[in-house]
Amino acid sequence: MASSFPVWLVTGAGTGFGKAIALSALKRGHHVVATARRPSVLSDLVDAGAHAMVLDVTVPEDDIAAKVKEAHDVHGRLDYLVNSAAYVLEGTCEEASEKEVFDEFNTNVFGTIKLCRAVIPYFRAQSHGGIANFGSLGSWVGSPATGFYNATKWAVSGFTEALSVELKPFGIVVTSIEPGQFRTAFLNADKRKKSARRMEDVYANTGAEEYRALLDAADNNQPGDVNRGAEIVVDVLTRTGVAEGKEVPVRLVLGKDCLNVVRDKCESTLKLMSEWEEVAVSTDHIDAKL
Repeated sequence: MASSFPVWLVTGAGTGFGKAIALSALKRGHHVVATARRPSVLSDLVDAGAHAMVLDVTVPEDDIAAKVKEAHDVHGRLDYLVNSAAYVLEGTCEEASEKEVFDEFNTNVFGTIKLCRAVIPYFRAQSHGGIANFGSLGSWVGSPATGFYNATKWAVSGFTEALSVELKPFGIVVTSIEPGQFRTAFLNADKRKKSARRMEDVYANTGAEEYRALLDAADNNQPGDVNRGAEIVVDVLTRTGVAEGKEVPVRLVLGKDCLNVVRDKCESTLKLMSEWEEVAVSTDHIDAKL
């Protein structure tokens, strides 16, 4: 028999936002199916009442579908999907190998897509559901030495925006969670992957070197509180608390730092459009009606 309480499926639930979101949902009396590559990192969530499941988001799509069915069958329903499994690859365009770049896309982008594809049929059948895919401050600006991470997050946010339109007729809401710097293990030495090829001598005294130093300095000093951020994510998907009476936004920016970056990006983009407007419109057909 299906549970009468909402059920969350959370990827990357061993640390960071995934873990904090799972704990927030559990505290509200909801059920959580928490997933990670290694079951040992889920022990705290199991103690809090979650059902743990091993899931590697890079496995083939049929295996993902089987895992989602397994997750659905735990409580007889699924209501929310949170795709938080991701990592940052540190390496310039020259340094990162084709395999290293593919592996990051495979986790950050293709894993997210596969989970969405597997969950959507369940959500359509019940005419409701909520999906939160994790974008980032990096969805808005490109940073030297982490350009491929930026590319994955731009991809996730763009995909999420399209998906929100596709699924709206079925009562399914979709949002891209775009946090700034939050104090998690994300930048820890054992979490941040670095390209095998290193060219520090070539990129000395450049933006890439400066940004690498910023990443090191930011580790464990980020301004964002992940627990407060997680509470807001759960509020938004359930339309309670700070989100009561509001529609689920297609993009949810978290953190003052990210808010400032997004505003600056929008302002600089509008300025750029104004500067190049005459050139842009000069390419239209004379009889074009826009």
